[in-house]
Amino acid sequence: MLILSALQAGAQTFDSPQESDTTTTLLLGQSLPLKGPSAQLGREYRTGALAWFEEVNRQGGIHGRTIKLTSLDDQYEPEKTIANTQSLLRTPALLALFGYVGTPTTKSILPLIERERIPLIAPLSGASLLRDANLRMVFNFRASYRMEIEQIVDSLVRDARQNIAVVYQNDAFGRDGLAAAEAALKRHNLKPAVITTVERNSADITEAYRRVKAANPNGLIIVSAYVSSAALSKRLLKDSHSIQIMNVSFVGSRALEDSLPSGQANGIGVSQVVPFPWNRWIPVVATYQTLMRVNNPNARFGFTSLEGFIAAQLMSEALERSGPDPTRARGTEYLKALITYGSPAGMPNWGTSGELSPDQVDIMARFLQQEPPSPPEFGLADMKATWKVLVAPEDRPTKPQHQ
Repeated sequence: MLILSALQAGAQTFDSPQESDTTTTLLLGQSLPLKGPSAQLGREYRTGALAWFEEVNRQGGIHGRTIKLTSLDDQYEPEKTIANTQSLLRTPALLALFGYVGTPTTKSILPLIERERIPLIAPLSGASLLRDANLRMVFNFRASYRMEIEQIVDSLVRDARQNIAVVYQNDAFGRDGLAAAEAALKRHNLKPAVITTVERNSADITEAYRRVKAANPNGLIIVSAYVSSAALSKRLLKDSHSIQIMNVSFVGSRALEDSLPSGQANGIGVSQVVPFPWNRWIPVVATYQTLMRVNNPNARFGFTSLEGFIAAQLMSEALERSGPDPTRARGTEYLKALITYGSPAGMPNWGTSGELSPDQVDIMARFLQQEPPSPPEFGLADMKATWKVLVAPEDRPTKPQHQ
């Protein structure tokens, strides 16, 4: 578990869908919160991604073509995400979707991307629903919320905090986290002290506060974005400092700290899925710090922007290995590159590690793009036709046949 640290991201502009010259540009589309209550998450993620993409472009791009990231604001609301994605998909030059932020928003566009067969790379979500084996167009980079919450629960139990409450955001993200928390607690023969909800993009935590305070837990897992997490933490810590509050990584450590009074974030736990952004001994972190300060010498570092940075490295590596003319139709080569070489800090390198042969990598890449066959209709009449009567009903025992 990592304790909150200070960090600041500079403001970023965002774009509208527009035509791009496909001979000189590789166009990526993105929908994420850039305004509204949850904007800080989206802005930090985008800042990190742009730090890497701009460096790639300074070095000549990918096979002579620059990367352009078109980012549309959805304010962390699924309806806006759907509209943004539909707008992006109407752009002929669009190559892939990248770095969508949030579970409920990303969930809303899954039918669209599966139907249009356009890849979504590195969404900022650890939800189980994005790891469904039937999804062929989603390529995850980060660890799952289930893995994070297992570690959170293990840590609380080790610290003799077994009276654990769970507060979750009332949407797909929160429900996924609740299921993970209940499963993790069950492994320790525990149940939540209380379960209550908060609403997305809302600081109204009155009912959640009342129920948590009444349960008097010594540990609290919050599965929510920073708006409601900060509001609830502020209220609870004002009453008592004995409760250990834990959050999953999506909360955004910088955004959470900035939303709390000075010093109140000290001691609040946040699980993380990327390296420590201030440790320059880690090569990817050293590169991240250097490039973050190219355009802003006063740029501050943090987990969310580092995740965006590493996700952008994954994206550019895949584009590089896809050859000089990557298109949506060249999905096989794109997937083969990801499967073979992995990513700088996420997906395993199944090919170069020897786990899969080149032929197996090719088979897997092609298999992932296949439409699954529709199962044949098999009604009751069909089932009855397969029955084989071994003992007729009138010959079946009516009482136990043993002693």
